[in-house]
Amino acid sequence: MRYAETGFDLEVDLTRGNIEKVATDPGVTRLHLGGEGVAASILWERVPPEVDPYSPNNLLIFSAGLLAATPVPGANRTCISSISPQSNLYVSSSFEGFFGPQLKHAGYDRIILRGKSSDLVYLWIHDDKVEIRDAGHLQGKSAMETTALIQRELKDSNVQVAAIGIAGENKVSQASIEHANSSASQGVGVIMGDKGLKAIAVRGTRNITIAQPAELFALCNPLYGEIYDNPSCGDLLLSTDDDSWHVNNLAWSNGAERVKGFWTTEIAEQWEVREEREEISYQWENYSQELEEVRETVVEKSELLRGTGCYNCPRECHKAFSLPGHRKYFLKSYSKLVYAMAACADLKLNYDVLFAMQEYGLDEFAMVQVFSFALELYKAGILTEADLPEFPADGVGRFLYLLEKTAQRQGIGDILANGISQAASRIGKGAEAYVCTVKKTGQLPLRRETANYSYFLMYAAGEKLDITQIEGSFPQLPIPDRAAREEFVRGWDAAPQRFKNWFLEWEDGQQLSTEASAEIADWNESMHYADDALGVCPLLSSFRGQFGGQPSYHLYNLPQLVSLATGMELDADGLLEISRRNRQLVRAINARRGQRRVDENLSADLWPARDPDMEQKHLDAYYAFKGWTAEGIPAKETLDACGLGQVSEDFLKRGILTESETPLVVV
Repeated sequence: MRYAETGFDLEVDLTRGNIEKVATDPGVTRLHLGGEGVAASILWERVPPEVDPYSPNNLLIFSAGLLAATPVPGANRTCISSISPQSNLYVSSSFEGFFGPQLKHAGYDRIILRGKSSDLVYLWIHDDKVEIRDAGHLQGKSAMETTALIQRELKDSNVQVAAIGIAGENKVSQASIEHANSSASQGVGVIMGDKGLKAIAVRGTRNITIAQPAELFALCNPLYGEIYDNPSCGDLLLSTDDDSWHVNNLAWSNGAERVKGFWTTEIAEQWEVREEREEISYQWENYSQELEEVRETVVEKSELLRGTGCYNCPRECHKAFSLPGHRKYFLKSYSKLVYAMAACADLKLNYDVLFAMQEYGLDEFAMVQVFSFALELYKAGILTEADLPEFPADGVGRFLYLLEKTAQRQGIGDILANGISQAASRIGKGAEAYVCTVKKTGQLPLRRETANYSYFLMYAAGEKLDITQIEGSFPQLPIPDRAAREEFVRGWDAAPQRFKNWFLEWEDGQQLSTEASAEIADWNESMHYADDALGVCPLLSSFRGQFGGQPSYHLYNLPQLVSLATGMELDADGLLEISRRNRQLVRAINARRGQRRVDENLSADLWPARDPDMEQKHLDAYYAFKGWTAEGIPAKETLDACGLGQVSEDFLKRGILTESETPLVVV
């Protein structure tokens, strides 16, 4: 019997209209757990490097985390994986909410999509009933409106929907896949649009079998309360009014006119909200009425209209806000600071622009970079009035202009919709100098005052291409006060001892050792890979270690939860081994597609006074720790040792590795 997972994948060929329920190999679960780990193994086996991202043979995989739909609080995330058209490399994103658990209750751990539909369609999954349905009536609709219309059509407000907006339909590189108040970014929406798939709707009624249910509930019941009470858990960016640290310390955009000191008393007062504690259903049965209210909402003061949580989570991270004279908006984490990221001093920008991005189905992080990129080219004379006819004079107007042009692929937007790197190549005239990406797609929203080499490594060598999907287990900055630092370390249950020692001796203004930086980068990403395999929210786990050092989930308590849910024997070392195996596999997918050390480069203004020699020294240390060659390719002995012998065999056949190549050694 399979525990915690269903043991079945749903295979959908959109070209042929074929649907199959396929039994899965439990050995793959033991190797990769679930979520992103299993998705990466499927992409390795079935999407060789000869397959173009826009080919019907490219896969789009929705993979629920192993612990999703179990009693484990906050385990509800779904990873979405594919090959990116922007970079021709592996891409993976995720969203929280209810979709993944609902998918497992329907009887499936994953949806594997291949082929392309000639007409716009949506997929309807209701236990064993699976249909590909016409979505012509949904064309041009926003993701939220699509959700409401599908729920109405199916006469069930409990149906969970993941959908694209018009940006996804138009195959815009910055398109997101939206689910409730969450979204999957990194450009996975463009693949969904390319396949002609408007939405996936799922409703499940089956139970998930647990290996040791009584013992698991005995752990999870008090854990639910601990998460509720833990001030370090949840999306703190949405639950606090004081965002002065991010705004004042990080110059987010690449805008030529970045202004430090954005955060003022006036802005703080504007962000202050009055919370109404009401029991409001998370479902969208009243959305059609709300849609009209959203467009014309006037309240007397800034107001938090609702706060709700995801499946089996006590944190109310999902926030709907309203400002006087402005529409409602369902905020998403860092999107709250778009006005700062875009170097615009007008707070009003958030409520006009963020609503528009939600309507179009565009990723906030990516569009901030598009806005800054286009504005710099305009100010430099590279883009002219001929490229931007009737370009507004104000920041909000300009952002809305570029949003519409990009989402609709009109004029300059048709070029920007291909991603910044490809857009720069097409524009020419020196536009390449203004590109601020890594591996042609990853956005670099943060700028630092001083060098932090573990962050350099996470930016340069990371495969997730979004720093918020890598950082978080180790604090960003030292604590200057020794007594406060010692107090932090005493309560830091999530960290191995050597990390505690490094942090304890890390003085303000000092750099960590090369060894420490390499291992910190590895640890940060390893914890995220564990969460993404299990479906655990990083805001309760990998992203929260830097805040108080006491996340609810960490390397030392997750294995017991996995063991009780699945029946697998797992300890901290075993979980770390699987997480690192998944990381090596993702690196191998990209290495097979041509990624090499030269691609681990970053824009010049990551921080002042860059030291290229020191950066390469850290890259050497990181490669050596990972067991990679000097070119950043996982070595044969590394792959064989972590159970990926099929990968090393493929590398040898293709000439990517030779028998004599060994991992880099740092002397």
